[in-house]
Amino acid sequence: MNSNRACQVVALIMAAGYSHRFGPSDKRCALMPDGQTLLAASLANAQKAFTHLRVAVREEEDPALLGIPEDVALVRVREAHLGLGASLAEAVGALGRDPGLDDIDAVAILLGDMPYIDPKTMLALQRLACRDTIVRPCFEDQQGHPVIFGRAMWPALESLTGSDGAKGVIKQYASRLRECPVADAGILRDIDAPADLPGPFS
Repeated sequence: MNSNRACQVVALIMAAGYSHRFGPSDKRCALMPDGQTLLAASLANAQKAFTHLRVAVREEEDPALLGIPEDVALVRVREAHLGLGASLAEAVGALGRDPGLDDIDAVAILLGDMPYIDPKTMLALQRLACRDTIVRPCFEDQQGHPVIFGRAMWPALESLTGSDGAKGVIKQYASRLRECPVADAGILRDIDAPADLPGPFS
């Protein structure tokens, strides 16, 4: 890679899960105070920091019902029912086969239920990213999201199965991990239950 070229990062927002802990409602469609769905709010926030972006949803879903604008590129996941690891493997594999992403050096894994990450944090992480590193933010010694995986680690991500997330890949490549301390509690804040939503649950 040309050392003078800035690392190119694609954001992959994982939004294909079933969120059973949230209850019978679809968490992704829960309304934020501004009227956006939770997923749309997370997406709009990520768009402030990433030029390249994909959203992973289940194969059969209508993105409009999730609040995803028409111009946002999707990765349609067939095996979301098998868990986050299976979804990640399938989605990262799709990124690797996308000719529009041939120049991409790394993928930032974001979760669709984390709308509070400061865009400045996401920009800072991208500045540390390259093809052979993993970059992870931490706030007050707690590790958070998003985590950026250099392209050299994509084959390991593609081998994930079941409900295991990418922690095993981080452990496997511990020598390539770069921690990025940030003053941003948003890297830890997700929406797991209706009570986590700001204001009345809609």
